[in-house]
Amino acid sequence: MSAMNGRTARIIDAVRTQLWPVPTFAVVLALVAGTALPTLDATLEGSLPPILSALLFSGGPDAARSVLEAIAGSLITVTSLTFSLTVVTLQLASSQFSPRLLRTFVADRFVHFTLALFMSSFAFALTVLRSVRSPVDGDPGFVPVISVTVAFLLAIASILGLALFLAHLTREIRAETMMQGVADDTVATLDHNFPKDPGPQRHAPAAGPGAVRLESARTGFLTSVDREELLRLAVAEEVVVRIDKQPGNSLVAGVPFATAWPLDSGTELGIEQLKRLGTGVNAAIHTGSERTQVQDVAFGFRQLVDVATRALSPGVNDPTTAVHVLGHLSGLLCQVLLRRPGPRFLTDEHNQVRVVVSLPEMADFMDLSLTQPRHYGMGDPEVAARLLQLLQEVSWCDHEGSHRPEILDHAQRMESSIAAAAHLPQDRASLLKQARALMAANTPPEALAGK
Repeated sequence: MSAMNGRTARIIDAVRTQLWPVPTFAVVLALVAGTALPTLDATLEGSLPPILSALLFSGGPDAARSVLEAIAGSLITVTSLTFSLTVVTLQLASSQFSPRLLRTFVADRFVHFTLALFMSSFAFALTVLRSVRSPVDGDPGFVPVISVTVAFLLAIASILGLALFLAHLTREIRAETMMQGVADDTVATLDHNFPKDPGPQRHAPAAGPGAVRLESARTGFLTSVDREELLRLAVAEEVVVRIDKQPGNSLVAGVPFATAWPLDSGTELGIEQLKRLGTGVNAAIHTGSERTQVQDVAFGFRQLVDVATRALSPGVNDPTTAVHVLGHLSGLLCQVLLRRPGPRFLTDEHNQVRVVVSLPEMADFMDLSLTQPRHYGMGDPEVAARLLQLLQEVSWCDHEGSHRPEILDHAQRMESSIAAAAHLPQDRASLLKQARALMAANTPPEALAGK
């Protein structure tokens, strides 16, 4: 990802996760239209074809004022109602699912454009109202018939928009819709950071002599890394830079988060060079008060796992939702298998690795997806069975068998957890049989032969 692409991705993410940009742009556009259309009305007054005039507003100044005032008054009420419903939805998402899902709901484009429609219609009607004049002292008065007609059409569109918004809202607060949205966003993030054709296999270089830890200049979540800027810095300073923290990890000012060492093992980094490296590396990383999905490939997994653990809590007690979440996690893990997860390597013109950007390995994704659901849900036979099924599905998708050790490790943990859980004897026997069959399928043949 180039520096410009990374910067663009951060701007797009920042804009789409705010409620105000689209409505604000729509209001500005409405103010311009509310000023320009009455001018067009005055220019075309009396020259419109009769057929077109019959379709436009035909009342006098008082009727035009009444229509525009009714539109403006009703739309500001509807806008307030829409904001209230949105806030209630955000509260529900935070309490019922996870606080980390608020970004998903706030980024809903349908909500953005609905609010934009209501607020721009209000602003347009109010602006056009200024241009209506009653007859006085020889002035024949003025009614911007085209503008009033447009305001009327915007009011009708707002009524339809309210109905569609309510229907959309009832669909969006469903757990299934929310989980599918998070899964889709996560696949997009995986595609962006783990392309299916990553190039030749590389191995992370070990830190050479004279390696120095670089401290963070600020506190917050690491949201993204400007990879091209880091590469330019590493080439200019003749060093290798490794970012030890992954996007989504928390940085603390004064605590090391990166490592740099000279490209030539016979040299050492000078004091001024260390200062330049510290300043440059900190300038190339971006932090925030919350995690985002720009480069944080594990954030979607974290959101789904949070929903599962919340569903398994005694206060909610909804194992069915947890089972559905595990289905989405299984699909995402199989998507990871299609790629080559792990750190990304940036090379110079001589094809030598100069920058290493840490990203999760397959084992990290599996630990994140399975550890908490196993801990909180092992007492429910359906959740335990779905966890075993998830491992079976991942094992099936691992065509090359390169991740059998991770699958075997989690199957062994499942066996121990099932044996320790308070299941009925029949349920325990069935679950243990599945776990042991999974272990046997992922145990290397030489290990089986040695038993």
